[in-house]
Amino acid sequence: MPQPEPAAVIVDAEVAVVGAGAAGLYAALTAARAGARVALVSATPLAQTASYWAQGGLAAALDPTDSPDLHRKDTEIAGRGIVRRSAAQLLCREAPRAVRELEELGVVFDRNADGTFGLGLEGGHSKRRVVHAGGSATGRRVVRQLSAVVVEEPRIEVLEQARAAAPWTVDGRLVGIVLEDGRAIRARSTILATGGAAALWARTTNPPGSLGIGLMLARQAGAALADLEFVQFHPTAVTSIPGREGFLVTEAIRGEGATLLDANHERFVEELKPRDEVALAVYNTMQAQGTTHVWLDMRHVDPMSFPNVVGALRESGLDPATELVPVSPASHFCMGGVVVDLDGASTVSGLYVVGETACTGLHGANRLASNSLTECFVQGKRAALAGLDEPRLHVAPENPPVAAPIPAPTQATRDALWRHAGLTRDAAGLEQLRDDPHPLAQLVAECAILRQESRGAHVRSDFPEVDPALDGHHAVVRNGGAPTFERWT
Repeated sequence: MPQPEPAAVIVDAEVAVVGAGAAGLYAALTAARAGARVALVSATPLAQTASYWAQGGLAAALDPTDSPDLHRKDTEIAGRGIVRRSAAQLLCREAPRAVRELEELGVVFDRNADGTFGLGLEGGHSKRRVVHAGGSATGRRVVRQLSAVVVEEPRIEVLEQARAAAPWTVDGRLVGIVLEDGRAIRARSTILATGGAAALWARTTNPPGSLGIGLMLARQAGAALADLEFVQFHPTAVTSIPGREGFLVTEAIRGEGATLLDANHERFVEELKPRDEVALAVYNTMQAQGTTHVWLDMRHVDPMSFPNVVGALRESGLDPATELVPVSPASHFCMGGVVVDLDGASTVSGLYVVGETACTGLHGANRLASNSLTECFVQGKRAALAGLDEPRLHVAPENPPVAAPIPAPTQATRDALWRHAGLTRDAAGLEQLRDDPHPLAQLVAECAILRQESRGAHVRSDFPEVDPALDGHHAVVRNGGAPTFERWT
C-alpha cells in the first residue's frame, strides 16, 4: 500500500518575515523588540542579500537648511505627478528618526570632522541629504550590522537558505507561508520583504534572485499589484568590462563632480537631473551615435570616497582615477509592487509587504535617489508594529498547502522584457510581450499597454507626451483581472 505523505513540519511564530535584506531585518528586529516571536526566512546566508550590494545611502533631511517638506517636494517632482502625497509626507517626516534608530543599533554613519553628518548629493535632490556608511559601501555596512544584531536576538529564529514557495491562506486570510523544503510557518502576520523584480530584465544591476518572487506569492494569496510598468533604469551601469557587466556606479559619484561624456568626449546632460531624464539621455545619445556606451569621467573624484567602486574597477583592469569608465543604462528598481497602505498592509488580511516588494505610491513614476533604503526602515518598522495588532489565530490551522514551484524566467523572457519594455516601448512590442509565458512579464506588458502616455521611467514612443488626465492615477491589478486605473491620494 502507498505510504501516506509525512505531516508538514510547522514552525510557530507571531510574525513571519520573508526576506533578510534591509527591510526584512529591520521588521524582524522591531517585532522582536516589541516582545514577539519572529521567524525570519532568508534565501541566502545573512548579510548576502540584495541590500548588501546597495551603494546608495539613506535620504533624510538632516542638514539645518533642509526640511522634511522640501524633501517631500523633491520626491514629488521626481515622481512625475503620481507620487502619493501621504506616503511621501510619512517617509520624509520619519526619515531622520530612522537614521537615529539605526545609529542606536550600532550602524556608524559617515561624519565630517566637526561631527555633523557627511551628506551626499544625488540626482533630483535640491539639498545634500544622503547619509552614507563607509561611502558607497552603505548597504554592506548596514546589513552586516543589522544581521549581527538579529543573530543575538533570542526571539528571532533565523531560517537560512530557505525559500518561500506558497502562501498559506484560510478563508481569505493569510495564516502563514510554506517553504520549498516542505516546512510551513504559522503566524498571525506575515511580512514579505523579498526585494524587487529588476533582474527579470536581461541587463540589470540587481543580483540574480531579484525576480519578483514576493509579487507572485502575494498575487497567489489574492493581493492586488500596481504600477508594474514603472521600472527605473540606472544610467551608469558598467559595460564592456569582463566580470563587471551591470556593476553599478553609484549616483553619489556624480554628486561629487563626475561627468557623463559622449563618443566625442563632450558632456550631453546635466548629470544630477532626476534619474529618468539622465538614463533616457544616455540611451538617446547611444542610439544617435551608434555606440554601446557613454563614458563616465570620475578622474577628478577622490578615490578614497568610493573605495568599493574604485576597488572593483581596478580589480577588473580599469583605473577610474586615470581612465574613463564605459557605462550604459540597466534595469535597477521597480517602482511598482504589491499594493499596501502606509502600514504595509496589503489587500489580504494578515499579509504585510515592505521594501521594493511593496507599492505605497511613494516612488510614483520615477524614484528619487536613496529614498528606497530609507523606506525599508520606515515601512519595515510600521509593518512590524501593525502586524502585532492582527488578531491571534483562534484555531491553529493545520494542513498547509503543497508548495508549487514559482516559475523562473527563461533567458528568452528576460531578453523580451529588455527589448519590449526597456527604456522605450510601443504597442507592437508590448503586445508581443503580453504573450510571454512568465506571469509577471505579461502583467508588465498589460500595465504598460494601459498607460498610453510617457511619464517618468515609462516612455512610449507611440505616446510621447504626458497625459495630464492620468496625474495621480495608478495601474492596479486586482483579483487576477486586467489592470485598471485608480486615483490615489
